[in-house]
Amino acid sequence: MPGPSSAQAQRDSPVLFLNVRIFDGKNAGVSGPANVLIRSGKIEKVSTADIAADDAQRINGGGRVLMPGLIDAHWHAMLVRPTPASSLANDVGYNNLLAAAEATDTLMRGFTTIRDMGGPTFGLKRAIDENLVVGPRIYPSGAVITITGGHGDFRQLSDLPRTIGGMLSRMERIGGSMVADSPDEVRVRAREQLMQGATQIKLTAGGGVASPFSPLDVSTFTEPELHAAVEAAENWGTYVAVHAYTSAAIQRSIAAGVKCIEHGHLMDEATARLMAEKGIWLSTQPFIDPSGANALGPAEQEKMRQVVAGTDRVYALAKKYGIKTAFGTDILFSKALADGQGAMLANLTRWYTPAEALTMATSTNAELLSLSGLRNPYPGKLGVVEEGALADLLLVDGNPVDNIRLIEDPAKNFLVIMKGGKVYKNLLADGKKG
Repeated sequence: MPGPSSAQAQRDSPVLFLNVRIFDGKNAGVSGPANVLIRSGKIEKVSTADIAADDAQRINGGGRVLMPGLIDAHWHAMLVRPTPASSLANDVGYNNLLAAAEATDTLMRGFTTIRDMGGPTFGLKRAIDENLVVGPRIYPSGAVITITGGHGDFRQLSDLPRTIGGMLSRMERIGGSMVADSPDEVRVRAREQLMQGATQIKLTAGGGVASPFSPLDVSTFTEPELHAAVEAAENWGTYVAVHAYTSAAIQRSIAAGVKCIEHGHLMDEATARLMAEKGIWLSTQPFIDPSGANALGPAEQEKMRQVVAGTDRVYALAKKYGIKTAFGTDILFSKALADGQGAMLANLTRWYTPAEALTMATSTNAELLSLSGLRNPYPGKLGVVEEGALADLLLVDGNPVDNIRLIEDPAKNFLVIMKGGKVYKNLLADGKKG
């Protein structure tokens, strides 16, 4: 693995893509043949004419499609590979090594950026940014903030009663989630995540699937508690996103000033209309198979079935009311499910055209990431192929707008993977592809 200086040199080495068609992340079609020059980590020039760049590495695309790197707006980098029990019990160093291995695989699936929605990812992000580990850009939330008994509270009943100001639980000590039961506690926990580098704050405003003591129907934080987090985040120029399935949890969150709802599968029509009127983001997931909860207990599996039953409705409402909608996967506790990350994106074609799905996972998701304002660790345009944008790019062996299923097999169909102008994979360089 190259050290930081070597990696910097590779990033600064210009690359010229020749004879590529372009899906730019915004328009429905694919352009005719063009050339694209990458320099200093950005797209310097896009032209149908020849580009003079004698110092550049040349990659002949042979008419294949160049597109932006994919973005997953709801990922949990530290929680993909361990089981729920082992994520708490394992040595922290081992969990970080697991996450590093998964980060490399994530990038090799073509996901060049992820918004991490809960977990101790600050160290992993730093290692990736310093080129010690290969992986995607990370927009970290840090620890999920929850209430006693809420989604994200993985303590045992034997840990009760909670003593305010007492010893932290294991999940809190490792930075997975933090329990906060008053506006003041919420404010402290939010500020702690911001201090560590959170780009947005994540709270669980309602019940969830994976937590054993958290029914789906419950609303957890009070409006003053939610507002305390919003105030802390806004003071830092960023925003709050909340886990919420039900209308009650969503409406309370909107009243408190939350900018993004994660999931929303059980919302009603009035709530969808409210989200559209207020310009609230919906970051949701195409859950169509309840087997994603197989690593959990029977009660959690039943909750997952309820969520899956709401998937068609949430997308129908999002389309009907024109809600700003982001794509994420929310994959937990399963390397096998993570290997299907691209397949989950392709499943969006149940409700959207392939071009709409790909746009959602590129430029639309990038728009959501930009809500972090000055807390954005990667200033510059993501999710598009245009001059001046960050050079996070995929060269696809085929046209994903015509056949989105190409992204289900990234090992075969992503011939070149670039992040920040650095080539991490190039099957054209060794003659494997003509």
